[in-house]
Amino acid sequence: MSTTEAKFDGLANNYDQARPRYPAELFQHLGEYLPKAARPRVVDAGAGTGIALEGLLPQLPADAEVHAVDVSTDMIRVGREKFPQVVWHEGTAEGYLASCPSATLDLVVAAQSYQWMDRAAYVREAARCLSPTGVCLVIQNNRNHAAGGFAAAYEDLLEELSPGYSRSYRSFDIAAELGGTFTRVERRAADWTQTLTVEEFVTMSSSSTQAQRAVAAVGPVFYARVRRLCAQHEDGGRLELPYVSEAFYAVRPQ
Repeated sequence: MSTTEAKFDGLANNYDQARPRYPAELFQHLGEYLPKAARPRVVDAGAGTGIALEGLLPQLPADAEVHAVDVSTDMIRVGREKFPQVVWHEGTAEGYLASCPSATLDLVVAAQSYQWMDRAAYVREAARCLSPTGVCLVIQNNRNHAAGGFAAAYEDLLEELSPGYSRSYRSFDIAAELGGTFTRVERRAADWTQTLTVEEFVTMSSSSTQAQRAVAAVGPVFYARVRRLCAQHEDGGRLELPYVSEAFYAVRPQ
């Protein structure tokens, strides 16, 4: 089992239940970029349980040929139950794309998984696989810890108890990474707030690798601290967690 696979196997049900969805408006821009192929060929790379597919599939023609790849058999199990019409593959995103013939895809999507990839290899292979009018889309949710309050306090807790964690771990410049290979990259963003019960937040926390590392380091102390933090910030049993979600649309070089 690879290190990346081990991060997620056993977490799939909690992950699918608790993780925030991507704002639908970020997928609605697809019509501006996606080529008008008779039967578009699409790959969701690092698809997990298919959370990005929930927003992506309604924007695609009914006859689209959609493939999804993930390293975790547990994630694929849940994803296949949700989307049996999608063809699922086990493996790394970079490895799967490397096996695809050149210029055969119309859309390649990476969502939250982009952070775990060999990103330079992924971008290179995505560009090679895409048709001349194809699109590479990277989409992600980021907790807006700069807003302060509960979001910032939870980041403080992770940095204290999760070994090696930093709230800036995903601060790399996606537009620049794509722009080194693609001729045009456009960023679309959405600010929004997720409202959760305390139990929903604890479940979401338990699905993250950062929380799992904290539990491995300090045991039940971590979730005792999480619940204490929730008690300090909840209002009527509910918490508000602000997000900044981003979508980067990149056009393949001509």
